[in-house]
Amino acid sequence: MGNPVVFFEIGVRDRSRATEFYTTLFDWKTEEAENSTTIDTGSGTGEIKGHFVSLGHEPHNFINFYIQVDAIAPYLERIKALGGAVVVPEIPLPDGRSFAWVSDRDGNTIGLVTAAPSSPDA
Repeated sequence: MGNPVVFFEIGVRDRSRATEFYTTLFDWKTEEAENSTTIDTGSGTGEIKGHFVSLGHEPHNFINFYIQVDAIAPYLERIKALGGAVVVPEIPLPDGRSFAWVSDRDGNTIGLVTAAPSSPDA
C-alpha cells in the first residue's frame, strides 16, 4: 500500500479567526475539540482529515501534512541518513498512535504518524 498522506494540520495563533476564514472561504465544516478544531473539507470518499491547532509557542504558523508509516523510529534513522533532520522526535498520542516532525534536505517540515492500533474486537 505504500505510505499514504493521511492527515493535515494548520498551525495558527487564533483558532477562532482561522476557523472563520477557512469556513467562509471554502465552506468547510469544523468542530471544536479539546486542543484543536477538527476540519471536514466535505470531499467524502478519500478525504484527508485535518485540524487547526494553536500550540501556544513557536512555531505559531505552519502547515504540515502527515504520512502514515508502520513505525516511526526506522524512518527517523533513514531521514537522517538521507541528509534530513528530526525536528520533533517521536511522541506517543493518547489513542495509541505516535507522531514525529522531520525535515527534508531543503528544510520543509513534514509529519510522520503511525496507524491507530487495531482493537482486539476488530
